[in-house]
Amino acid sequence: MGGSEERVVAVIMVGGPTKGTRFRPLSLNTPKPLFPLAGQPMVNHPISACKRIPNLAQIYLIGFYEEREFALFVSSISNELRVPVRYLKEDKPHGSAGGLYNFRDQIMEESPSHIFLLNCDVCCSFPLAEMLEAHMSYRGMGTILVIKVSPESANQFGELVADPVTNELLHYTEKPETFVRVSDRINCGVYIFTPDIFTAIQGVSSQRKDRATLRRVSSFEALQPANRSLPSDFVRLDQDILSPLAGKKQFYVYETTDYWEQIKTPGMSLKCSGLYLAQFRRTSPDLLASGDGTKNAAISGNVYIHPSAKVHPTAKIGPNASISANARIGAGVRLVNCIILDDVEIKENAVVIHAIVGWKSSIGRWSRVQASGDHNAKLGVTILGESVTVEDEVVVINSIVLPNKTMNVSVQEEIIL
Repeated sequence: MGGSEERVVAVIMVGGPTKGTRFRPLSLNTPKPLFPLAGQPMVNHPISACKRIPNLAQIYLIGFYEEREFALFVSSISNELRVPVRYLKEDKPHGSAGGLYNFRDQIMEESPSHIFLLNCDVCCSFPLAEMLEAHMSYRGMGTILVIKVSPESANQFGELVADPVTNELLHYTEKPETFVRVSDRINCGVYIFTPDIFTAIQGVSSQRKDRATLRRVSSFEALQPANRSLPSDFVRLDQDILSPLAGKKQFYVYETTDYWEQIKTPGMSLKCSGLYLAQFRRTSPDLLASGDGTKNAAISGNVYIHPSAKVHPTAKIGPNASISANARIGAGVRLVNCIILDDVEIKENAVVIHAIVGWKSSIGRWSRVQASGDHNAKLGVTILGESVTVEDEVVVINSIVLPNKTMNVSVQEEIIL
């Protein structure tokens, strides 16, 4: 890859409370980036991937959360991975590129030759070392991770066209509103840039300032939506940088054939937990539980069980189940495709299928908490918020239950406020 002078830093955008509304009720008391998938905080997965980048000097997390909410996590992950991780709090929205530019002085402290930019709510295998190698061969300003999707779903994302031989980005459009299909390749939200990206962002800001100075409108005109211009320091990576610079030998693509999802809703978090468990099977099988139902519970498929959790030997767990710290799983319990969070108690012969059970919740004997398993449907996964009690012999199907509720009657396809 080059000599020791080639230092790399990584920036992970973690968003903030104003952007986590679709993740409720799971984000009511826990920042979305710290919600566990496959037994690890969501943001852990891209951070662990960054650890595999050659010559990585620093990882920055940028978001709107209060610093105290990330202080303990940042300290522990820095010690665990032996890579400095630093949280930078945004004072106001600057856009996906503007947020990067806002902290350019901190990002450039290590004089990096390359800067990775990742989004926390992306679930993929993060082939960052391979991306870096490809980027070095392209010799452009930036390289974008892309994936091929079905033509029907492509317009929900940033669509792009690239040269099939050189991989140069030729055209980019963010969530096209026309019915004309641009491409079946989409932007995965994972990038690598040279420091020249800061010059490009500064150029957009300068143009905005110049236009604002030149163009004066009446106060009435200024109130009209068409005349409202974005602040000069609000720069979007897609519309303001990628679209105008496409076809100018500045940006290139690296295509992955592995899995990729966006984690926007609790239902998708359950799907992505399963994808990460499957990745552990290939890369870190020691993280997965095993058992045959004699001394330990019967385990099928990919299952994570925290060392502090207590699981009865007669329970049957999996596939795709994640059990967090201090959970207590009783005799005869059946768990399939679920996330069981900290301090949950599931009593004898209860069943949990296609569900997320919130912190400190309790599920009674012979009760069922289940759903259809449609990760994209609003009620396709049953969600119990924090400290929810489901009493004995109660059935909760395709429902969402907000925190601190007691369920003593069965419900189906309801949102319990």
